[in-house]
Amino acid sequence: MSMAPSSFSSPSPVAPLPPGTDAPATCEVPHFAPVRVRGGRYRLRRLVRHRRRAVAAGLAVTAAALVAAGPREAGREADGAPGHPVAEPVRQHRAVERVSAPVRIADGATVRLLRPGDRVDVIAAQDTAAGGASHVVARGARVTKVPEPLDAATESGALVVLSVPRATAAHLAGASATGRLAVTLC
Repeated sequence: MSMAPSSFSSPSPVAPLPPGTDAPATCEVPHFAPVRVRGGRYRLRRLVRHRRRAVAAGLAVTAAALVAAGPREAGREADGAPGHPVAEPVRQHRAVERVSAPVRIADGATVRLLRPGDRVDVIAAQDTAAGGASHVVARGARVTKVPEPLDAATESGALVVLSVPRATAAHLAGASATGRLAVTLC
């Protein structure tokens, strides 16, 4: 006997249950007193104390790493020691000796604008009406003193004391002998 597929009846599929019905039944939570944390006022102090330790440890590790990675002596790299190679030794620059140079500026009114500590450029000008040139003699010279004029006449200019390197002081003296000097504020 052969059974036709249409005559075979299969059981109906089980309908899925709605969500949440497979969870256990709810129960009542018992009442309990609120939880209170003790020592809360000391927590900030403890946190700051440990933070200081952490920062100190971090600084110590950083310093050790910088020392370990720093440049080595030239003789040690030849031996194969790790470190940054030093191409040339660092040349020591000689400190420039600065001197105080009194300079007579042609325009006395300009000098009255200056105060000690100002930086100025000194410009030497030959007779520009006759085709003379002007050039900068000193750049960024520091004004150290502005003496009061001895007389009311400022026709011959005014004096100002500048702090400049020794070589520049010699150039200033030579330029003041051959031309008129002017200043510009930096």
